[in-house]
Amino acid sequence: MKSHAAVLWEQPGKWQIEEVEVRDPGPGDVQIRIEAAGLCHSDYAFATGDSPVQYFPWIGGHEGAGVVTAVGSDVKSVEVGDHVVTIFIPSCGRCRWCASGQGNLCDEGARIMALGAGEEQFRIHTTSGQGVGQTALLGTFSQYTCVPEQSVIKIDKDIPFTSACLVACGVPTGWGAAVNAGAVQPGDVVVVLGTGGIGMNSVQGARHAGASHVIAVDPSPFKREQAVKFGATETFASLDDAAERIAHLTNGQGADATLVSVGLLTSKIAGKALDSVRKAGTLVITSLGRGGDAGIPADLMMYALYQKRIQGSLFGAQAPALAVPRLLQMYKDGQLKLDELVTRTYSLDQVNEAYEDVEAGTVIRPVIEMTH
Repeated sequence: MKSHAAVLWEQPGKWQIEEVEVRDPGPGDVQIRIEAAGLCHSDYAFATGDSPVQYFPWIGGHEGAGVVTAVGSDVKSVEVGDHVVTIFIPSCGRCRWCASGQGNLCDEGARIMALGAGEEQFRIHTTSGQGVGQTALLGTFSQYTCVPEQSVIKIDKDIPFTSACLVACGVPTGWGAAVNAGAVQPGDVVVVLGTGGIGMNSVQGARHAGASHVIAVDPSPFKREQAVKFGATETFASLDDAAERIAHLTNGQGADATLVSVGLLTSKIAGKALDSVRKAGTLVITSLGRGGDAGIPADLMMYALYQKRIQGSLFGAQAPALAVPRLLQMYKDGQLKLDELVTRTYSLDQVNEAYEDVEAGTVIRPVIEMTH
């Protein structure tokens, strides 16, 4: 199967549109015609060099929705013609984490950091026969892709692909940061730091959980304006600007939870975010930082005396197999905004332009609409 894909050849670098060859599915593989792909900031970090790439050439993209075009002999959960979303963390259903309802921490997730397909052969090659790495075993910046069965979830056929692809990462990650990792309760004061494709869904999740005040913090005027439409009660350009309002709302105690979803996490940002939460409050971090960076500047006496909690959150601290159908049903019931997150759609050859718009703060979640 021939396909056009956005390929990275070096770091830092630009995505280049190349013709590649997608192999027929192996016994446990699913071949997909990608119809829509969300552009997550994690993929942009590959191009900038902020996140490592294990192998070049490398196809970007891990938020995808499409149609199954072929399946391997051992595949049981989907069949040709099914609509699916891709999941960047494979879930085996058998390891300790899956068995305890934490499929987002499945041991199979280690494979997403391996070149190509880990111990297996490459599923995609250049026209000259060179293996091509796939982001998170997926590579959804391609018209067609071939992925493990563990990396797809079947969805209803009446859901638009441009909205469905968002539940592959950004929506559950942001929503779950508030509802699960942050354990937001009715009446809470919540700060959301960074309101892009993840943070905007933290805003939605916090409001859904009953927060009385959701304070959206983002330097982009456009994103601050949009945050109000998704449930923010007030917005600020920086945490420093928001400090007085947070103190006023909490009698000087600090927010019940601060949810961090900035494009690139730094120690300085994490330290300021930790300072913003009250005693026994929670700092939830979904953002990635550069590998090797370490340390959060904080008064070491504060941890014990203030009982603050720093909570990491992967895929919203929830199992993909549970989260995806639940969130899509909420969307169908009018309880979750998905269509509104897609500020603009792009063609595959506009992928670099789309990320320029991300950096300019003029979009929430750009989406590639594939042509075939």
